[in-house]
Amino acid sequence: MKTLDKNKILGHIVAGSLADGFVMRIHPKTDIEELKTGKFVSIHGNQNKFFSLITDLKLEVTNPDILLFPPSSDEILLQESLKTKDIYATAILRPVIMLDSNNRVLPVKTIPSHFAQVYEASKEDVKLIFGDESEPTKKYFNVGNPIDMDAIVCLNLDKLTERSNGIFGKTGTGKTFITRLILAGLIHNDKAVNIIFDMHSEYGLQARKEGSKGNKDSFVKGLKTLFENKVAIFSLDPESTRRRGGMPDAELIINYNSIAVEDIISLNHELNLHSTACEAAYLIAAKYKKNWLEVLLNQSDRLKEFAQEVGAHPESIAALYRKLKNIDRLSFLRTSSDGDSKSDIVDKMIDYVDKGISIIIEFGNYTSTFCYLLVANIITRRIHNLYIKKTEKFLGTQLKQDEPKKLMITIEEAHKFLNVQAAKQTIFGTIAREMRKYYVSLLVVDQRPSGIDPEILSQIGTKIVAQLNDERDLQSIVTGVNNPHQIRSILSALDSKKQAVLMGHAIPMPLVIETREYDEEFYKAMSDKLLLKKVDALISELF
Repeated sequence: MKTLDKNKILGHIVAGSLADGFVMRIHPKTDIEELKTGKFVSIHGNQNKFFSLITDLKLEVTNPDILLFPPSSDEILLQESLKTKDIYATAILRPVIMLDSNNRVLPVKTIPSHFAQVYEASKEDVKLIFGDESEPTKKYFNVGNPIDMDAIVCLNLDKLTERSNGIFGKTGTGKTFITRLILAGLIHNDKAVNIIFDMHSEYGLQARKEGSKGNKDSFVKGLKTLFENKVAIFSLDPESTRRRGGMPDAELIINYNSIAVEDIISLNHELNLHSTACEAAYLIAAKYKKNWLEVLLNQSDRLKEFAQEVGAHPESIAALYRKLKNIDRLSFLRTSSDGDSKSDIVDKMIDYVDKGISIIIEFGNYTSTFCYLLVANIITRRIHNLYIKKTEKFLGTQLKQDEPKKLMITIEEAHKFLNVQAAKQTIFGTIAREMRKYYVSLLVVDQRPSGIDPEILSQIGTKIVAQLNDERDLQSIVTGVNNPHQIRSILSALDSKKQAVLMGHAIPMPLVIETREYDEEFYKAMSDKLLLKKVDALISELF
């Protein structure tokens, strides 16, 4: 095997197993304080390279008596003498992938021999394993660097769009920043069209940097600013969008007859609906179909008579009416008498999606969880139903022009949609289980992964995890992962900013990265690539 520069040797293997990891005795000249959990290293066997992560570090002595009479700080010669033989340090290495003599990436099914040497991984190793962003397929996207390494780690965007994915981390760790980065990669590489439910208006025009002072440099560009012709803003609160210096592409108006009983039932926690009130809603819908909600809200003076007409208990109807009456105050909801019933906002969204234009749904001042859940449920359910029809048409015709575009739906506060109760009722639980059967997947963003149904969490293809402190959250992330205790130790040691663990379907092996900067250099890279695409398209038309 070809070896690296001998100056970069970290140590050699002295023990270990596939199940528990390898034990590396750290070289005496290696400064142990330069080694960190999550560091990416390479073990050079006789036939294979074993790429591993450092998961633990430990101080050792050959004779415990040495610890009874440790050398003083002045006894430098004695300290150096002990380091050569009697005191040393070890590291636990978790093998995650290997390269054979033909540079094929393979799962680890064997082990290196005793005294196999361990080196820092090289840039070439990283590129070989994680891909190269400059490849013509444009399927790789730079997301950051391995810790303490000047190398580029790429996500495989083709694989990312094959399943639903998750971005997790406690508040203030940069979840939104990472999400914006991933979405930018998907948009500029044309790998998926996105619908982003933007609760706090952070993805469209611009967003404030965390810890910023409020000057001009305290803001970063949004996706609409970066990709003006490839992103549209649909706003529930157009005035809010205009105050922030932008113009919405469309005002999002939802008709009462677009609200199904399932959309209301999925909000039973926020509305505190009793099961009898839910049953009453189904009875009304059975009689009045799509107009069930509008009919109910017009019964203020005759609730008892209305209950008899639909066969429901009067108190259940009264309770349902009281809970839903507050919907009247939401200006983005319109009745059929308002004259907007002929314009369907979801059909307009599908037109944008068919053109490859991603959509950011801004909520403006409608920042309540109730509004977010209601709107996300209504729109996603309608779009999913339309995508089922589009997929069935494509399966029937098998014509390329009928194939639906890949659609990724981004939701924040995901545990409110995907907790154990809601996941069985909401459309989001259905999408997460379908594994993109109908060309629709999820990008869930959340600070409490322990609140998500474990069954749904197990369907998440790729996880990008920033710092988590809660014991339950850490446990939920590593459930179903090989060697969970080792991954957990790496997660526990993450910095609070600009570090994350990548693992899952779109990455060959779990890895700790320092996330890519979202700055002027990034903006320029996006602009250059968009310009090149336009030039390529023009050349194709001419020739």
